[in-house]
Amino acid sequence: MATVDIRAVKKAYGSTAVIHGVDIDIQDGEFVVLVGPSGCGKSTLLRMIAGLENISGGEIRIGNRLVNDVPPKERDIAMVFQNYALYPHMTVGANMGFSLKLRGGPQAEIDKRVNRAADILGLTQLLDRFPRQLSGGQRQRVAMGRAIVRDPQVFLFDEPLSNLDAKLRVQMRTEIKELHQRLKTTTVYVTHDQIEAMTMADKIVVMHDGVVEQIGAPLDLYDQPANQFVAGFIGSPSMNFIKGKIEVNGSAAFVTPDGQRLPVDRVPEGSVGKPAVYGMRPEHIRIDPNGVPVEVIVVEPTGSEILVMARLGTQEIACLFRERLTLKPGEIFHISPQPGLTHIFDGATGQRL
Repeated sequence: MATVDIRAVKKAYGSTAVIHGVDIDIQDGEFVVLVGPSGCGKSTLLRMIAGLENISGGEIRIGNRLVNDVPPKERDIAMVFQNYALYPHMTVGANMGFSLKLRGGPQAEIDKRVNRAADILGLTQLLDRFPRQLSGGQRQRVAMGRAIVRDPQVFLFDEPLSNLDAKLRVQMRTEIKELHQRLKTTTVYVTHDQIEAMTMADKIVVMHDGVVEQIGAPLDLYDQPANQFVAGFIGSPSMNFIKGKIEVNGSAAFVTPDGQRLPVDRVPEGSVGKPAVYGMRPEHIRIDPNGVPVEVIVVEPTGSEILVMARLGTQEIACLFRERLTLKPGEIFHISPQPGLTHIFDGATGQRL
């Protein structure tokens, strides 16, 4: 196990810069998730940690060793890719032990490590099968087993669950987290799925256009997003953003262009009268006869919850309710946000005020 220190790391392809001076501290034994939309640079950063991409600037240290110019095979890392990349002509056991065999390790030691990894991952009964005889989830376990047998300082996962169906993804999420809790190996995990990030990570790094927008524990990012991008990316359904401004006329309120007044918990200094964005999560909205009127657009029941898309003046919002409702499109009902759970963002910069 080891720390991973990323200092002012940059990456450019010719004159096109894709990573702009990233700084991340990953502690020994920590499970860190790099998350962001497609093209944000998260996989490129992971590949630079692995040594599969050259670094244009900055430093990467694994443990206390500078690895900028160290070949991938000498970094003592193991990577699990989105594509399982198993050898079809080899059995599960042979696939898992192949890297050790290439190193010329004794067969007894290879068998010991393969059997240990198979026991951890529930693959013992499958060691003599070929990849074509396995399900998608079993193949992903084999790919993980191939990484485990190397006993690396750092595990790197590059969107390993993208090829699985929804139910299996949930199961594999749990298995990977349990595996980390058992092995306590430093892990860097890349995904575009913020639910994966929230449920698996000790620490989340939110990236956007090659820069780090915010680093923190999952619930810290959910409760205190640094800006509008993080607020919209973390949480499902996404946070509602309502344009308007704060006015103080007797009492403070956020006023939309349509004249609707929404309650504010506090008035950030220097924000009165300036363009702002009011953020409230769908799950923090409640029905309130004294609240603002909204018009139902679409009702989406899921069983345990009901998602209502509604129109607040000319702006659309999402409301998530746990109680059973009989709302119909075109119907008017009244809502208000739960006190203390709203956010105000600067209308120009998007920074949380």
